[in-house]
Amino acid sequence: MIKENQKTFNRLHVITDGLIVFASFPLAYWVRYTLMHGEANVTLTGYLLLAAGYTAAQLFTYAAFGLYQSFRRLRLRHELIRLWEASILDALLLQSLLFLSWGVHFSRLALGIAFAVSVGVLSLKRFILRRSLRRFRQAGYNLKNVVVVGNGHLAAKYINEIRRDKELGYRALGYICEEKDRKKNGLLWLGSFEDLEEVLERERPDEVVAALEVSDHERTPDVIIACEQAGVKLSIIPFYMEYMPSNPQFDDLNGIPMLNIRYIPLDNWANAFIKRAMDIVGSALLLILTSPFMLFCAVGVKLSSPGPVIFKQERIGRGNKTFYMYKFRSMRLNDSENTAWSRKTDERKTGFGSFMRKCSLDELPQFWNVLKGDMSLVGPRPEIPHFVERFKKEVPLYMVKHQVRPGITGWAQVNGYRGDTSIPARIEHDIYYIEHWSIWLDLEILLMTVFGGKFLNNEVILKEKARR
Repeated sequence: MIKENQKTFNRLHVITDGLIVFASFPLAYWVRYTLMHGEANVTLTGYLLLAAGYTAAQLFTYAAFGLYQSFRRLRLRHELIRLWEASILDALLLQSLLFLSWGVHFSRLALGIAFAVSVGVLSLKRFILRRSLRRFRQAGYNLKNVVVVGNGHLAAKYINEIRRDKELGYRALGYICEEKDRKKNGLLWLGSFEDLEEVLERERPDEVVAALEVSDHERTPDVIIACEQAGVKLSIIPFYMEYMPSNPQFDDLNGIPMLNIRYIPLDNWANAFIKRAMDIVGSALLLILTSPFMLFCAVGVKLSSPGPVIFKQERIGRGNKTFYMYKFRSMRLNDSENTAWSRKTDERKTGFGSFMRKCSLDELPQFWNVLKGDMSLVGPRPEIPHFVERFKKEVPLYMVKHQVRPGITGWAQVNGYRGDTSIPARIEHDIYYIEHWSIWLDLEILLMTVFGGKFLNNEVILKEKARR
């Protein structure tokens, strides 16, 4: 039933997308030449013919970008990023074709209006659709029935996640494991490994999730064969999951698939060039724009307590190399500056220093670090050597963050993990950023920093996250 519903839903999804894209052209024509009293060089029929061809190309591109696949496991933010990328690509191709074919008689303003309307309505449609499906699934409808193979910590983690996030729309029918390994986890025990074929025939699940422990990994071929014979989709959670990236990449060596444990988009020279160019332009511009504030801070620091205006501290950056990070000094001179974090109530802070920290003005000199190449505008926050030596032994994957330039702000910081907060949670967010980097994610983090991240109190953010 789910498969049939999914096919029907996808068809409606494609049809409505096509209608929205097509309708945006006559609407743009009406706005440009009726509301704005323009003089048309091309008739409405010409725009409709262009709309028909553009709609077909747009739907093909959307399909190529994976926008019509099941998005249970794809967040709205990622879906909208794909939508905008595909739309911008086709818009640029259309403009190029019109230029090469001397199609200057088509109004660029009208085409711009059509683009804005179509992408805006398509984005709004997906937002409403997600909200509706979320409530629908929370009410117990449109759920995918899943059989879990295994009953160890991997299976428990998967079960807890689908129970926690109802928006995903998964329902575990029960689990398969040896009878001696049965545990009380709130799920029905469906049988042992030898009963899998019979269970699949009886339960007819939409999907099987194999979450086998290391001790049971030799059963994987039998699970694969049973699922293939039953025609049931199989997903496997590898027992080395903790060491895998969320988006694994594979190489091929003469037919031998090789898994890259850590794929980093910024290893691509084009991506690295784009990010570095944005850092140079952004930091130079911000140094100029914030110079009055920096002058104000320099005077305030000098008057608040004796000592240097700029506080420089050794930090660990990309490739585990040390550099000096610059800040406006917000504390009185002390002997624990390289071995202790600052706290919300810290007697070492000056009154003016507390004011700067609340507004993050103390970090303005770091734009110079960015311009020099020690840091980036966005990235994991750099740590002092004392804590790096400590955390690399205590926190799994801690050193992965040093494979990219550290940043003034980052994904962990805008999600509330800055200062004296959970290091494992911070690293989890840092690794997510490293593995999912894109220019759009950087822009999103910068906007969140200005309008909702860095200038909000940590406790407020964390309490809000806990409430949700």
